[in-house]
Amino acid sequence: MLAYIAAGVFAFALLLDLFDENLGAPDLFNFPTLVLIGLLCLALYLAGVGRGPGTAGGGGGRWYRGRRPGRG
Repeated sequence: MLAYIAAGVFAFALLLDLFDENLGAPDLFNFPTLVLIGLLCLALYLAGVGRGPGTAGGGGGRWYRGRRPGRG
């Protein structure tokens, strides 16, 4: 989910840069700030934040150890 947010932030930053807009707040919505927000979201995604319970590191879900149930 954070990767999608990062992609959206990068796309928004690109559109603002292409159309040379500042949305009335040049210190808040400038190109470097939006790029840093996108990089932060991407770094959090790669670190495993926001992937849901049991999928980042510890296993769980459909992963079984030993014999799977129902396989004879």
